[in-house]
Amino acid sequence: MTGKDTEGAAAARRERMVRLQIANRGITDERVLDAMRSVPRESFVAPGYEDFAHEDRALPIAEGQTISQPYVVALTADAARLRATDRVLEVGTGCGYAAAVFGRLAREVHTIERLPGLVDVARRNLAAAGVGNVIVHEGDGSLGLPEQAPFDAILVAAGGPRVPQAYKDQLAPGGRIVMPVGGGYDAQRLLRLTLSDDGRFTTDDLGPVRFVPLVGREAWPTGGPSAG
Repeated sequence: MTGKDTEGAAAARRERMVRLQIANRGITDERVLDAMRSVPRESFVAPGYEDFAHEDRALPIAEGQTISQPYVVALTADAARLRATDRVLEVGTGCGYAAAVFGRLAREVHTIERLPGLVDVARRNLAAAGVGNVIVHEGDGSLGLPEQAPFDAILVAAGGPRVPQAYKDQLAPGGRIVMPVGGGYDAQRLLRLTLSDDGRFTTDDLGPVRFVPLVGREAWPTGGPSAG
């Protein structure tokens, strides 16, 4: 199929994905569901994987990395309680899909990726999808992005041994950090840290998750937890 038929079929698959894999698993925020419907995940997966784009599983992308499963992207967006006025930092751009979803929910998204090959892939994907409020940076994501701080939300797509102090320092009052934390691939918990106006953090444990390691100066060394 080509043209409108192809676009219509892809939209129907996204609708089914949202209904069965996201809404049915407890994500009820209509803004999040609409964002998941509107971003063409099939445009962000590696060539040859388009037919699998709407399945609830991670898929390989360039540089040996993966695109997160749809539910995890929706869960992160929902947990972050993103508002239309928010400035967001995403750590771990990958192919740019999650950043595109967050961009539908927030005013501006800065996303940082340590692998140059993925920086190029993400920029191409975002441009092709017509996403204009996501800026891709190359660098060590464990250090955040101090030159663009403060952020209303910091969303981390890789698991670290702890929440880096840099993220806490770059958060605006009332801001949220959503990040997987744990000592290994099978021991991660998705945490949400919220900064109160008096400078204190509260932490919510959102359950077990499995993410690739966060590599950087304030996270794991290259090779992940086993290399530490």
